Amino acid sequence: MSSDKTNVNGLSSGEHQGQVATMYENWFLEYASYVILERAVPYLDDGLKPVQRRVLHSMWELEDGRYNKVANVIGHTMKYHPHGDVSIGDALVQLGQKNLLIDTQGNWGNVYTGDSAAASRYIEARLSKFAQDVVFNPKTSIWQSSYDGRNKEPVTLPVKFPLLLAQGVEGIAVGLACKILPHNFCELIEASIDAIRGKTVNLLPDFFTGGVADFSKYNDGLRGGRIRVRSVIEKVSRKLLAIREIPFGCTTSSLIDSILSANDKGKIKIKKVEDNTAAKVEILIHLHPDSSEDLDKTIEALYAFTDCEVSISPNSCVIVDGRPVFLSVNEILRLSALNTQELLRRELQIELSELEEDWHFSSLEKIFIEKRIYRDIEECTTWESVISTIHAGLKPYKKKFLREITDEDVVRLTEIKIKRISKFDAFKANEHIRGLEEKIAAVKQDLDNIKNYTVNYFKNLLKKYGKGRERRTQISEFEAIVASKVVISNARLYVNRAEGFVGHGLKKDEFISDCSDIDDVIAITADGKLVVMKIQDKGYVGKEILHVAVFRKDQDEQTVYNLVYQDGPRGAVMMKRFTVGGVTRDKPYDLTKGTTGSRILYLSVSSPDAGPTVIVKLKPKPKLRNLESVIHFGSQLIKGRGVQGNVVTKFPILRVAEATPEQEAQLRKKQPELFVPAGKEDKAQLKIEL
Repeated sequence: MSSDKTNVNGLSSGEHQGQVATMYENWFLEYASYVILERAVPYLDDGLKPVQRRVLHSMWELEDGRYNKVANVIGHTMKYHPHGDVSIGDALVQLGQKNLLIDTQGNWGNVYTGDSAAASRYIEARLSKFAQDVVFNPKTSIWQSSYDGRNKEPVTLPVKFPLLLAQGVEGIAVGLACKILPHNFCELIEASIDAIRGKTVNLLPDFFTGGVADFSKYNDGLRGGRIRVRSVIEKVSRKLLAIREIPFGCTTSSLIDSILSANDKGKIKIKKVEDNTAAKVEILIHLHPDSSEDLDKTIEALYAFTDCEVSISPNSCVIVDGRPVFLSVNEILRLSALNTQELLRRELQIELSELEEDWHFSSLEKIFIEKRIYRDIEECTTWESVISTIHAGLKPYKKKFLREITDEDVVRLTEIKIKRISKFDAFKANEHIRGLEEKIAAVKQDLDNIKNYTVNYFKNLLKKYGKGRERRTQISEFEAIVASKVVISNARLYVNRAEGFVGHGLKKDEFISDCSDIDDVIAITADGKLVVMKIQDKGYVGKEILHVAVFRKDQDEQTVYNLVYQDGPRGAVMMKRFTVGGVTRDKPYDLTKGTTGSRILYLSVSSPDAGPTVIVKLKPKPKLRNLESVIHFGSQLIKGRGVQGNVVTKFPILRVAEATPEQEAQLRKKQPELFVPAGKEDKAQLKIEL
């Protein structure tokens, strides 16, 4: 008897687990595909997510020139969208707030303050003239059944405009995200014209909230790109700043919260903030009357510590042929322009077909009445004889037509009423046919010159709808603000050298300098260890602290450390001149060779162009005549932190002391070669015995 346990289906536990794993994998893939294709990512063809497409299709079905209650639009859309009224309402409000496809009436919220729209029963909407012109055409749409099979909906709408780039879109799917930023209406049309003409285009985003943006790292909207957007801050007076435009993705409420938070943390100093935003943004920042801070520095601090500057990372992803694809915005525009050209071609072909069909039947009708063929059927006794008699009467004129005369054409002729035959006007018939021929010739000419026709189409769009849609976001390049340079000094640095603690909470110990709570601190201890750490209330760096200071990497590149140390308890005395360079926080670095018992004998800080003069006194020893060695650090080469240094002496030393100004003056007279700047000689003298 088998020892394997079996379930109710007769499968062993291992087989059952394998079956469940396979089912889970398939279900998850189906779910992920559904979210990507049907909810989160827009389609390249029309630039819309499914819910947006269904909202617009429903509004087109309801369109009668008047406003519809949004609640009514939502209810109508539920015939096509299976995910409830909340998602439909949110999508509709977002479309309305972009002020492109939908004319709104009522309280639709405020994109500047973040206020939400009124309830759907109180607000109204209708399609804009622009949407009716460029978004819909049942004749060129491809249709599919709705989710319940009761209705037909378009697979994609035949949008003849780069709608995706104009509105922008953001969505999060399963393992995939999409973020395409909005671009300027007029620039998109001009770029579409260039794309049709085969020219290179270079699109940059434009935000309805305005602001100033640095697009130098935009990367065509692909992953890895990044843009920085800043508020427009105006200097109203010496103690008053006004924010007139805010970064994309922010609201006045979130921006003010970030300003108040930075003030509470001591990053900036302000008196109060007022929000006067209505139709336009206006945030007033009042500074303290006794503040000595420069306005420019305050503005830079606002950019550094608040949402007055934000970073946005685009991720241009669209659905192409049923698959998510990453395309640059310039490529999306090119494909959109070509899609518009193809849609216009199809519309012309449909129009040509309709005109030719109208010409065909009008010509048939004219011959049928003028040649009195209708009289030949008076004596026919069967339907078949009627059809054959009319065919026989039209046979001499068949060569005049663009296609064969079918039985359907003949049936239509028999449906002409006697009243119409009796009032037939040959002159009007000829005029109508002549007009059709002129239209057919014009359409054929447009088809033969489809590029020029498409360019003219875009130019007409720009002329008709471009007014008032000029660029709002200023294009600029600005350097990143170093926070440590603009933060106010909101803390004080103290040190307890003996116990090895550093921080801003040691108020009873030795004061070092003013600082801020975002600064780093550098400390060097007597055993030759260097550490850089984030300033804190009380941090341990090591006992016997010789040097402690605020560490700013950009400034410390010009700071030179002059060091004399003994390698182990009985080793040689070494000297080195170095800069700190890049370091990792809280990681101890050894400034000596690393020998146990090494000690720093002398340490000072100077600029690269100046260096102290140090006298090393040796312990008396038989046969040792010269008991002093002199080092002038200004004549030594500056190297990296990790260099071991050069030997000063191998004899035991008594002490190391910095030369007084008088001693240095005497040495300069007696031994000027000591003070030759580094690099002036092939080998600088490291040791001079007196």
